Amino acid sequence: MNAIVSKNWVLARLYEPDIVIADCRFLLGKPDVGREAYLEAHIPGAVYLDLEKDLSAPICEHGGRHPLPDIDKFVQSLSKAGIGNDTRVVAYDDQGGAMASRLWWLLRYLGHSTVYVMDEGFSAWQKASFPVSAEQKVIVPASFVPHPQVELVVSVEEVKAKLHTAGTMLIDSREAPRYRGEVEPIDPVAGHIPGAINRFWSEGRRADGSWKSPEEQAERFADLSRDDELIVYCGSGVTACPNVLALTEAGFDKVKLYAGSWSDWISYEGNPVATGEEGKQ
Repeated sequence: MNAIVSKNWVLARLYEPDIVIADCRFLLGKPDVGREAYLEAHIPGAVYLDLEKDLSAPICEHGGRHPLPDIDKFVQSLSKAGIGNDTRVVAYDDQGGAMASRLWWLLRYLGHSTVYVMDEGFSAWQKASFPVSAEQKVIVPASFVPHPQVELVVSVEEVKAKLHTAGTMLIDSREAPRYRGEVEPIDPVAGHIPGAINRFWSEGRRADGSWKSPEEQAERFADLSRDDELIVYCGSGVTACPNVLALTEAGFDKVKLYAGSWSDWISYEGNPVATGEEGKQ
């Protein structure tokens, strides 16, 4: 089964006992907006998982702007949300699937495969006149035993070691002007990791905001070799996740996340930086 599910699919399973719906709405730069929106209205029974409090660790010198959460603390968040090893998880947001994809990736990283992202997001759910609620469900804590899939993530040292090596392709998920180094609204250094190609994460969706089909995703990445190791990054490791999801939907099975991403890369003095169209295919 594909990882992207329709809002009708979610509606039909709204009250099935083994499903937990996770509201992941979050607005970068305005950290309280997502939780406030959740408290105002959410899919009935949904729990809220915060990008910076639940799905990331605190910022340090290295690790990027959204470091991967400590596994033990993340497992505590999952337990409080009622997510166990046998739970089917459906994540949604209103940010094009970026935040929901972060939860999707984290759960897969911990060995949990039955996790899905709801297509289109909460606004589309509301527009369809599907039920919403302001009530917060009483959650029975669940037991979640992590089984980390360490092959799904790479460190800055691994990225450095693999620069310009055959069989490895770096994919930068940011908008093209940021990739080229023409603008940089967030991080102190502009540009990209040398050799990286650019595939803006949002191009995984159609004009109406819905996710492209696996076949359409495959067309997006038609120039990439399925034999290559694909290392995906963005600014902080969040919007790289929808690209990882899209590549997975397209049938690529050697996809890894550079979790620290650009903000981690430039935190190390001496790491090379490229600008312009270098590395574009």
